[in-house]
Amino acid sequence: MRRILHIDMDAFYASVEQRDNPSLRGRPVAVGGDPTERGVVAAASYEARTFGVRSAIPMSRAVRLCPSLVIVRPDFQKYRSISTQIFDIYREVTPLVEPLSLDEAYLDVTENAWQEPLGVNVAKRLKARIKEATNLTASAGVAPNKFLAKVASGWKKPDGLTVIAPERVEKFLQGLPVDALWGVGPVTAERLRAHGISKLTDMRSRPVDELTDIVGSHAQWLIDLAHGRDERAVEPNRPSKSAGAEETYATDLSSLAAIRREIDQLARGVAEWLERKNIKARTVTIKVRYSDFTTITRSQSAATYTNNADDIAARAIKLLDKTEAGARAVRLLGVSTHNFERDRDHTEANAEGRLPF
Repeated sequence: MRRILHIDMDAFYASVEQRDNPSLRGRPVAVGGDPTERGVVAAASYEARTFGVRSAIPMSRAVRLCPSLVIVRPDFQKYRSISTQIFDIYREVTPLVEPLSLDEAYLDVTENAWQEPLGVNVAKRLKARIKEATNLTASAGVAPNKFLAKVASGWKKPDGLTVIAPERVEKFLQGLPVDALWGVGPVTAERLRAHGISKLTDMRSRPVDELTDIVGSHAQWLIDLAHGRDERAVEPNRPSKSAGAEETYATDLSSLAAIRREIDQLARGVAEWLERKNIKARTVTIKVRYSDFTTITRSQSAATYTNNADDIAARAIKLLDKTEAGARAVRLLGVSTHNFERDRDHTEANAEGRLPF
């Protein structure tokens, strides 16, 4: 029986800012951009969350929800440095550490350097080590697989620790709503509820063909999760599957020439990252969000792999010609690359595959 941990730092960016600035402690804090320039919340303190402020919502909405909100601009260099410190602690215990982001990871501690037979004891010691080293708290879930461990880590935040022992798995699953499943967002959850499927146990009783009509090709995967089945291993060097960058503009771009310049710059930044990592890509994709929030993507795959900046930029601009950019104002642009060919000895530890800008 595997012992899997999912550890998630509590309101990481906001907690770092509150730690480093005593005047922010106990106050609603949001880390992110300027509300007058279409800034987005990157992280919210627990004090801010009581007002409904959450990550990924527009900062202007966050201010409306919480007029006393304190906005702090992000310092990603600082967050990365602290994240490195935390992941070093994880790797002292096991080499099987799978990063999900700067503040979140899976650990397989079935065998560990501390010779702890119980996953809960490993989790307790790790939480204490993180607190001692960084003065920050983390929440942990302990379970026989990744799905259950992730659900468990969010059960008692902040500074939580939830264990789902093998004999408790079925009881735990019976109380979970369909929203707990990977890939089931608000829209899919609402669609499932419209068909009388509101809990994981409801999903088990439906034929896979029926569920496929509702949720598509992931139906069997969701059924497996509803039964608590998840055989995925913790992958310490999970390769990036894509790399990209995007930009939201303070003022809508209406000039096609300006939009082309931005796409060119984004594409060259992506190519630079690919070259630095010794990765070549076959597919280039652009993302365009118009001023009315309509979002479209265009993609093109070539027969050969490349990380040449001129080639990637030219392909991105050619894809732009297949959109209404210029005829319609644009608020966001993005360029990403996919279908990687790697050098034989290359491994990439960044699970996100995102550029640092």
